[in-house]
Amino acid sequence: MANIICSSVDKQYGAVNVISDFNLDVADHEFIVFLGPSGCGKSTLLRMIAGLEDISGGTVSIGGRTVNDLPPRDRGVAMVFQNYALYPHMTIYDNIAFGLKRMKVPKAEIDTRIRAVAATLGLDPYLTRKPTELSGGQQQRVAIARAMIKTPRVFLFDEPLSNLDAKLRNHMRVEIARLHQKLKTTTIYVTHDQLEAMTLADRIVLMKGGAIEQVGTPAEIYERPRTLFVAGFIGTPNMNFIDATAEKTEGGWLLRSDGGNFSIPLERFSLRHEQKLVLGVRPADLRAAAEGINRISGTADLVEFHGNDALVTFLFGGKEIGALVKANACPKPGDVVSFGIEPECLHLFDRESGLSLLTS
Repeated sequence: MANIICSSVDKQYGAVNVISDFNLDVADHEFIVFLGPSGCGKSTLLRMIAGLEDISGGTVSIGGRTVNDLPPRDRGVAMVFQNYALYPHMTIYDNIAFGLKRMKVPKAEIDTRIRAVAATLGLDPYLTRKPTELSGGQQQRVAIARAMIKTPRVFLFDEPLSNLDAKLRNHMRVEIARLHQKLKTTTIYVTHDQLEAMTLADRIVLMKGGAIEQVGTPAEIYERPRTLFVAGFIGTPNMNFIDATAEKTEGGWLLRSDGGNFSIPLERFSLRHEQKLVLGVRPADLRAAAEGINRISGTADLVEFHGNDALVTFLFGGKEIGALVKANACPKPGDVVSFGIEPECLHLFDRESGLSLLTS
């Protein structure tokens, strides 16, 4: 097992700097997820840790040893790719055994280790088959088995479930979580899927433009987003945003918006009089309300059925707002709807910097 430390890591392609001053400590046994939109640098970082990309600046250490100049085979890592990269002419047994054979591991030991890994991943019935005879989920399990059998100190996953359908993704996500609980191998997992990140990670590293936007547990990032970008990226359905201006009153703060006003206590946020803000509230935090100052109303424009819940969309002050309600009590398009917002459910961000204004 091993910890991973990235210190002031940079990556440049010619004059283009794609990773800037990246710093992160990954603890031994920890499951870290790199999350972010396409092009944010998460896969590039993973490949630098694996040794598949050169590091332009800074250092990467694994288990206390700097690995910048070490080839991938000497880093103690095993990588699982989005593309399964299986040899189509080999059996599943031989695919799993391939790396050990190259390392000249004795045949008896290879067989013992394959049987153990195959039992863990439910691959026993498929060892004599070829990859084309397996489903996508089964092929991905083979790719994971091939990584596992090397008993690496670090697992690196690069969007391993992207090629699977929704049901298989859910199944494989659960299998990866159980595998980590059993093996406790230090793991870095790259994805653009926030559901994978929220359900798998001990900590999420949310990235934007080659830099870290926020690091925290799934609960911390969901409940206390530090920036507008984080608040808008995390959460399904997306957080609602309303432009507002702060006005100090005797009892607290009044937030003026085009659709109406909102009242919040003095101590929760650090505000300035006449400060331009963005008010955020999640659709699930809107509650049906007939009156009150922290109330938003409009005419239901769209109702989307989500099973137990329904997402009601309406306009408020020129902004499209979504509210999550129980499906058996949802309005119809054209109905007037009204929702209240509890002050503790509000998020406030400075409109210019995008930073959260929460005091603690």
